[in-house]
Amino acid sequence: MIKARADGIADRAISKATAFPSSVQTPSLRLTVKTFIEYPTMVGSAFPASHWLVDRMLAPIDWQRIQLFVEFGPGTGAFTRAVLVSLPPSAVLLALDTSEAFVDHLRASIDDPRFEAVCESAANVAAVLRERGLPSADCILSGLPFSTLERYEADRTMRASRAILASNGMFCAYQMRRTIKPLLETYIGPIHSAFEWRNIPPCHLYWAEAGLGNQTVGDHR
Repeated sequence: MIKARADGIADRAISKATAFPSSVQTPSLRLTVKTFIEYPTMVGSAFPASHWLVDRMLAPIDWQRIQLFVEFGPGTGAFTRAVLVSLPPSAVLLALDTSEAFVDHLRASIDDPRFEAVCESAANVAAVLRERGLPSADCILSGLPFSTLERYEADRTMRASRAILASNGMFCAYQMRRTIKPLLETYIGPIHSAFEWRNIPPCHLYWAEAGLGNQTVGDHR
């Protein structure tokens, strides 16, 4: 019943896709809506990220120093594909998602030797890196909906993130709500923030810098 309802809602969403930028692909939109209906606490939004959100979120990253980029909750890969455009040839992009459907979609649609998608919880990222012999992450990007995560799971994820983040690394997050802000301040370091209206839904953007102490530097718009 839930699957059939999700299929129907996804089809109706696609019929209205003209409201979205032309870069939105129908299979990705359908899968995102369907998975959101089936697992609403696991997926941050029913729609893929807009190019405005992607561009603004990734703009502050110093790509030349990135050797390992970790993405939590890649979904259908709007951010993943943009990261791969800027990622150095020798770097690695490791994406973790608990949805087998999203992971299968990414593996089937992205052919890049720098990229690997893993069906695993973000809280277990340290074990995933150890298994693959990967170094500390220079950047972590998270689209996980921290407002729907149990506090214990949110704390586990942030502790694991800090453990694998390089001393001068950055944790980036795009969120519907502000739940992640105090977690970033506690576990990662000082933050910068912004807000992007040109997305469905509009999102808060956060960039937290590791190794600079836990003192908030304030918002900028």
